[in-house]
Amino acid sequence: MTQTLPFSILDLSPVPEGQTAQDAIRNTIDLAQHAERWGYNRFWLAEHHNMPGIASAATAVLIGLVAQATSTIRVGAGGIMLPNHAPLTVAEAFGTLATAFPGRIDLGLGRAPGGDGAVIRALRRDPMADSFPQDVVELLDYLGPERPGAAVRALPGEGTNVPVWILGSSLFGAQLAAHLGLPYAFASHFAPDDLEQALQIYRDRFRPSPWNDKPYVIVAANVFAADDADEAAYLRTTMQLAFARLRTGMPGKLPRPIRDIDAEIGAPMRQAVDRALRVSAVGNEAQVREQLASIVDTYRPDELILTGQIHDHQARLRSFELASKAASTLRLRHAA
Repeated sequence: MTQTLPFSILDLSPVPEGQTAQDAIRNTIDLAQHAERWGYNRFWLAEHHNMPGIASAATAVLIGLVAQATSTIRVGAGGIMLPNHAPLTVAEAFGTLATAFPGRIDLGLGRAPGGDGAVIRALRRDPMADSFPQDVVELLDYLGPERPGAAVRALPGEGTNVPVWILGSSLFGAQLAAHLGLPYAFASHFAPDDLEQALQIYRDRFRPSPWNDKPYVIVAANVFAADDADEAAYLRTTMQLAFARLRTGMPGKLPRPIRDIDAEIGAPMRQAVDRALRVSAVGNEAQVREQLASIVDTYRPDELILTGQIHDHQARLRSFELASKAASTLRLRHAA
């Protein structure tokens, strides 16, 4: 019997041009409520700092707001940038969330800072320190079985067993997730170059653990869906323009879509952006279904997580609604 492929949403709580962070947070909560009705499995938010176009910097706080406004969908971090935080602090925050919303909280962990050098200094990070593997293990201990004799305990947190994921866009995360026996999510929506090799390493080297007895992979994809294919391509220009501005050191609020993207950023830059964003589905419902099916056939994930930076909130809702209809027809393809 074939199984339906779970599908989820990754949201950055984007702040569109002409709007505020308050609008972005309100839109994120609204999207999560719709996503719950449309059958999405998870709703993840990501930590970024010093970005005018992203309102999810205080990720755990926003996760709490989304969880409070929903009732069944899993809510979590995709992810928390662990080098920015003491493992105990993360365990207490997510232990509190898991205590308030039992069985619904996920904790994805990333190794990047989520900001530039100035952000690293402002967060009091040591830019030379790299203790990510040790910090992950420490965090797992805090969230695991009760430790009555331990000198330091996460309270709340201890015994909640919040599912911990390793996130990445390189081979390092794949190796660590396999070694620790943790589920793995790849950031293929913006950095797909190592996707195939990373998944192969993760699956080949996976060691069963108390958390997972077999590999579990989430692949991320951009989606821009509309009732008309030309409209979907038009909506996509927001993401193309935003990514080009980020690459040239000019991040800002989420730009409005434009009709001629090459005239705005030049064909070479647009081609470079499109290569980075090539794990995408763009078009009407049927086209998106076909493109998502191709991604599933190629990479055989256990779950898809969809993201889409669209300026107009109603168009963004419609895109994820059409994507849910397309994704609901997808079936698991077992990895070789």
